[in-house]
Amino acid sequence: LGVKVIDPNTHDMELRDLVNTVHQQARQAGIDKMPEVGIYDSPDVNAFATGPTRNRSLVAVSTGLLRTMDKEGDRGVLAHEVSHIANGDMVTMTLLQGVVNAFVMFFARIIAFAIQNALRGDRDRNSMGSHFMNGIIIFVIEMILMLPGMMLIGWFSRRREFRADAGGATLATRGSMVTALQQLQSITSR
Repeated sequence: LGVKVIDPNTHDMELRDLVNTVHQQARQAGIDKMPEVGIYDSPDVNAFATGPTRNRSLVAVSTGLLRTMDKEGDRGVLAHEVSHIANGDMVTMTLLQGVVNAFVMFFARIIAFAIQNALRGDRDRNSMGSHFMNGIIIFVIEMILMLPGMMLIGWFSRRREFRADAGGATLATRGSMVTALQQLQSITSR
């Protein structure tokens, strides 16, 4: 996305305020090493947290968010992202997606093997057409099994977002979080 990390000692007061807000909220959340803070050029109203651990993380904010929301809304959004870092959500979602994918691939192969054995018995087990058919069966079963997997991931993601909102209300203020959510709702309903 072309995120430019902001030097905490920048002379740009608006950017310094952004960094100070994230660092203050991170200290409040018990994060030992302050997250890097970055900005990227995009008209989208967006912010995200990323990084492998609580102590190696980045909060990035779009220029669209800074232009569109007021300081109170910005504080709520930043607190939400810092809460994701404090909860370890970035790694948790990656691990959950990996585990779901592994189960889907494993069970798809077992089911495909059972289906092929039931349909043809012992004949033509090693033919080229058999391998092609096996690939198609595995693909279809993976698509079917991924539906409940996506529901599980979606459920966890919603739970994670609500938890980050609650954490954001604690790190900023409840009013900042309400303001952020109201401003985001008004932006998305345009």
